Amino acid sequence: MNILLIGSGGREHAMADKIVSSPLCKRLFIAPGNAGTAALGHNVALELTNFTAIKNLVIKEDIGLVIVGPEAPLVHGIVDFFGHDQVLEKIPIIGPSASGARLEGSKDFAKEFMRRHNIPTAEHASFSSDQLKEAIHHIDTHSAPIVLKADGLAAGKGVIICEDKVAAKAEVKEMLSGKFGEASSKVVIEQFLKGIEFSVFVLTDGHHYVLLPEAKDYKRVGEGDTGLNTGGMGAVSPVSFVDEALWKKVKEKIIEPTIKGIGEEKISYKGFVFFGLIVVEGEPYVIEYNCRMGDPETEVVMPRINSDFVEILQATWNGKLKDVKIEIDPRSAATIMLVSGGYPGEFEKGKKINGLDKVDGSRIYHAGTQPNHNGYLTAGGRVMAVTSMGSNMERALEKSLRNAEVIDFEGKYYRKDIGKDL
Repeated sequence: MNILLIGSGGREHAMADKIVSSPLCKRLFIAPGNAGTAALGHNVALELTNFTAIKNLVIKEDIGLVIVGPEAPLVHGIVDFFGHDQVLEKIPIIGPSASGARLEGSKDFAKEFMRRHNIPTAEHASFSSDQLKEAIHHIDTHSAPIVLKADGLAAGKGVIICEDKVAAKAEVKEMLSGKFGEASSKVVIEQFLKGIEFSVFVLTDGHHYVLLPEAKDYKRVGEGDTGLNTGGMGAVSPVSFVDEALWKKVKEKIIEPTIKGIGEEKISYKGFVFFGLIVVEGEPYVIEYNCRMGDPETEVVMPRINSDFVEILQATWNGKLKDVKIEIDPRSAATIMLVSGGYPGEFEKGKKINGLDKVDGSRIYHAGTQPNHNGYLTAGGRVMAVTSMGSNMERALEKSLRNAEVIDFEGKYYRKDIGKDL
């Protein structure tokens, strides 16, 4: 069948790589795709939320399966658009309805969902733009540090940890005054949890689920987890501290109540659930939900899936996940993100990328590149992910670090300590 993958990042390149390996995939279209996905299928220059243009492409190319990579089209209702269209309604599309996507699109909704279904998370309170006095008073009753979250999508920048009450009051005032536009017209004030984080991913048909490999990503730009937050500087899978006892708690206290809650609230959900978790004194808590796969976690999760990924996606659409047994590669995967100098602040684009022909033993997933003659130029902050497999984490990291050094462009930067804390 012909398949359409929506998105343009390293996540989509990793997914595309897995999709084209399936005998069920005849032709792959990626909208809009990137320089890396162009080698695996046909890129189509479309806006992520131009649903009419996506419909026209689906009809023209006789698409039999659609996978939505990023959150914006899901939050804006692409699945509902398909479901309410007589031509599109029977075409399988992987992703939640807009109602389900609120788990990511509204922090307040996600928190109230967890409260309703007794899912462990940090204590919180929400305040809208006309409740600044109440928000300030709430901060006065709070112990520091204090976490502030923009309710809506804020391009990964809407979570701020304030070390004291003075900073928190100043920040909440800015946020409720429009610092993140509509996204911070409501702000969630949350208890700070201290622990170690990791990410869990499932595919669900709304009633059953299959568990994908877990991962740990590294958001801070500087080594030792210092500096500004980024879209992600690297990731590893599996995660060494996630043992059988912790898995049992995660499944019983978090995953199963979430899937059950989706069913009980009659939310249409056929897609990925990303659980951002933190372990505090041996107990798991939900920091956040995402309604899609993470990036760069996808770059270490996809290579570890040995089963036919397209088959699993079809079972998701058909409501048959209870019959699926997923086969996971027992080896370790490690990805290191090469970024442009200055990222996540200002950076220059258009730098020639050298050394890709010398890469040995790693997969390269493009994130921010553009083709140029017989090579590539940088075109974003996060340029490409170097992913390697190994019999253990040390060997996987060694390969990725070696190839991260081989690839070169002006201003290149990467963290050399990914996975070392484990």
